[in-house]
Amino acid sequence: MRKMIIAGNWKMNKDIKETFEFLLPLKNNLIGQNLSVEVVVCPPFTSLFVAFEILKETGIKLGAQNMFYEVEGAFTGEISPKMLKSVKCEYVILGHSERRRYFGETDEFVNRKVKRAIEFDLKPIVCVGETLEERERGDTFKVLEKQVRGVLDGLTYDEMSKVVIAYEPVWAIGTGRNATPEQAQEAQKFIRELVAGLFNRDVALNLTIQYGGSVTPENAYSLLSQPDVDGALVGGASLKVDSFLKIIKAGETALIEKRN
Repeated sequence: MRKMIIAGNWKMNKDIKETFEFLLPLKNNLIGQNLSVEVVVCPPFTSLFVAFEILKETGIKLGAQNMFYEVEGAFTGEISPKMLKSVKCEYVILGHSERRRYFGETDEFVNRKVKRAIEFDLKPIVCVGETLEERERGDTFKVLEKQVRGVLDGLTYDEMSKVVIAYEPVWAIGTGRNATPEQAQEAQKFIRELVAGLFNRDVALNLTIQYGGSVTPENAYSLLSQPDVDGALVGGASLKVDSFLKIIKAGETALIEKRN
């Protein structure tokens, strides 16, 4: 059965002191629980090494929020996959709608990052999702197809085994307005069927597709219990230990029920 992944995207939040204050109680609460879900935290670049030191040997995975597709060179302000591997990152978020909106990232640009991440044995969490205007026009599937085709272009079947897709409707990110469980399921089923057509059924069935967009302890279970929702990419609710733990618990409960 495919993996369920609960990942916390801290965005531009938490300095080093705040990272300690968050991760120590998170670690203490999760140690020894033998969870079936995979837990990932994605702090800012400045906290990655500190996070690694706290989380090593805990089973909690470390991810980054972005990376550039070059290994090194004159790219002021950028972070390479080589650098992320040096602080033991296992995951990296790529193509988040905030990167697309504020920094002009395109599907083609994200695709280059995805390929480089895989080359360095980083697991890319690749974000796709429609705006409110696109949904209201009835273009959700059209937008998702364009994005999925673009970001996965040229990948092999083997490379796809390392990819995670996060469906994040842009209209639900940071707005407090999440997709209904039915909307999330409909979109994620479409993505899975699209991937089956682009690659094959086995690739699609083994692909983890997360939902992201105003995930909270209150709505997490109803979202995560959907057949094609394999985890969550959590924003604001991942900044507080208690709320993140409740989402992890909801994921664990949903996964156990799916397996039964």
